[in-house]
Parts: sequence; structure tokens; C-alpha cells
Amino acid sequence: MTAIEANNLTEQCDWFGQENRTEARVTERLDVSGCLFLSLLPNGQTIPALIWIFVLLTLFSLLVNGLTLFGLGRSEDLSWEPRVAFLKNLIFSDLMQTFTLAPAVIHSLVQRQTMAFSTWCYIQYFVGTASIFSSLVTITCMALERYLYVCHAIHYLVMLTQVRLRVALSLIWVYSVSISTINIALLHTGKEQKSERVTRGLLCEPDTMEQHMGFPRASAVFRKVVGSSTLLLCLLVYVFSFLRMYQDARNAMIPFNAVNNAARKTVLFYCGMLFLQLLPLLFKVISDVIWEVEGTAAMVALSSQSQSVPKAAAVLHMSLAAMLLVPPCINPLVYGLRNAETRRALLSPFQWWTQRRGRCARREARR
Repeated sequence: MTAIEANNLTEQCDWFGQENRTEARVTERLDVSGCLFLSLLPNGQTIPALIWIFVLLTLFSLLVNGLTLFGLGRSEDLSWEPRVAFLKNLIFSDLMQTFTLAPAVIHSLVQRQTMAFSTWCYIQYFVGTASIFSSLVTITCMALERYLYVCHAIHYLVMLTQVRLRVALSLIWVYSVSISTINIALLHTGKEQKSERVTRGLLCEPDTMEQHMGFPRASAVFRKVVGSSTLLLCLLVYVFSFLRMYQDARNAMIPFNAVNNAARKTVLFYCGMLFLQLLPLLFKVISDVIWEVEGTAAMVALSSQSQSVPKAAAVLHMSLAAMLLVPPCINPLVYGLRNAETRRALLSPFQWWTQRRGRCARREARR
């Protein structure tokens, strides 16, 4: 899109925004969604780059998660371990998140239109919320599992039985699905903007849904309180677990007058990866605080008077859409491929295929 074409579109959108919006139009949906998209991304030269970024993140997420899940499924030695069960649950949540969010964003970028408000919008919001909370709680349980394994190794198998493991996995999904269900129910306590058949974003994230449903206060308060509480609990459990593991490792090295550098590096590595994992949620909490400072009434007035998206809201929306695809890309690398046993399980099919080709080649040589 050239600068002249962008200026022409901007003039058309300004002209459309000043007209009577109650007048019936055949192309009203296309005009509104196209103008809203232009207000989100006024620079058309960035759109191809964004398409490539989202496509590459999606393909990489599907590749590493799929290969890790395939390798873990083929390994009988790892199937009984609780950490592997939690890892499989984390991969499943990441795949749900990728399949739900990425195609919608890519489609909107290709079509250069914001997302239409339909049944798929509710599905995306429900599944996206459930998968994000499931990933967050699963990572918390993985930290607790490592704490029990390192600090209470003698009682590890007694405390973490297969029955308790299944109960923990079930509770993770009950908690996540319950939050999604309550969020959807509370959204309908607001006044839906029925005249607007398109949203003001590329995906149906919380701010977009609440804006379209008339900013229901109950939904916003519940989402912010539950999200912040869950995030805080995850951080506290993670810090407690890894701090205790580091203390035990350091105490084991004190009699030898040595410093456990390996333990320190491991703790710093996992804390850094946790920050990347929680970056979208931290970013969302910060944006929620900003919106609370600005005031919901100001947002309602702004959205009702303008046919465009505020610049700050556009930047927050695009940044959140990109960061939501980062955790599914790094989780298999951090919690799966970094482990030597998981790497062997992942490479076993390739080793079997190589050995089979070698045997076939030797048979051919003998003939």
C-alpha cells in the first residue's frame, strides 16, 4: 500500500465517520472493519512483516509442540513420570492457544479487516482464556512437582501418586473452564452494541469483548481480580519452590567449601523463562491498571464518539496479540527439550529410522 492509497483510505474513513451511521449501506460492514483496521495499523508497509511474524511463530509453535508431544507419547520410560504428565498438559494447552488465536490474527491481517463479532468470537474468547489459565496453573504445578522431587525425594512417590496426579490435572481444567464460563456469563450483564457487527481488534481478547458488550463492570472486575490473584499465586509458588531447591543445593555444597554455580544458573534460567512465559499476563495486568486510571467512562465516551481506535489501545492490542504466541514457542524448549531424557525420547524415532536404513544398506551390500 502506497502513501497516496493510505491517504485516500484515511479520507474515506473520515468521511464515513461523519455520516449518519443509521443509514443502510450494502458495504457498511466492510467500510467499518476496514477503517477500524486502518486505525489499528495506519502504516500499510508493516502489515506484510506482521503477517510473516505471526506465520513463523505459528509454524514454530506447532512444530516444536507437535514433535515434543510425539516423542513423549512414544516413550514408555517417561510415561509414568508426573513431570511428563504436566508437560503434556502444558503442550496441549499451548496447542489450543495457538490454534485458537493465531489463524484469526493472520486472517485479519491478510483481509485487512478487524474481526467480525460472531459465535467464533465467543469460542475464541472462551478457549483462549481456558488455555491461558491452564498453562499458568500447569507451570505452577510443575514447579511444585520439582520442589517435591528435589527437597522431599524420599516421600516423592508416596505424596504424588497416579491418583493424585489425575486429580491435579482434572482440577487444572475445572478451574480454567470455570473462569472462562463465568467470564462469558458476566459479559452479558452489559449492553451489547448491536449496531456494531465488527470488533475493534484482530482477535477477541478481553478488552475487545468488553468494549463490544458495553463495558460490563462485573466482567471486568472478575477478570482482573481472578487474573491478578492467579498470577500472584503462581509467582509466589514458583519463587518458593526454586528458592528452597537452591538452598538445599547450596547447603549440600557447604561442607566442601564450594559454590553451587550450576544450581544458581539453573534457577536464574528458569526464572528468566518464567518471565517470558508470564510476559503477556504481566503486560495485560499493566494495561488493565492503565485503563482503570483512565476510567471506564472515558473509554465509553471515546468509543461512542469515534469510528477509530485510540493509538494507545491499538499498540496494546497488537503487542498483546504478538506476545500471546511467544509462550507456546518457548515452553517445549524450556520444560521439554532442555531435559536429557526428553531429548533422547524425541530423537529415538530418528535414531530408529537411521539404524533401519543402515541395516537395509548392509543387506544390499551383502547381496
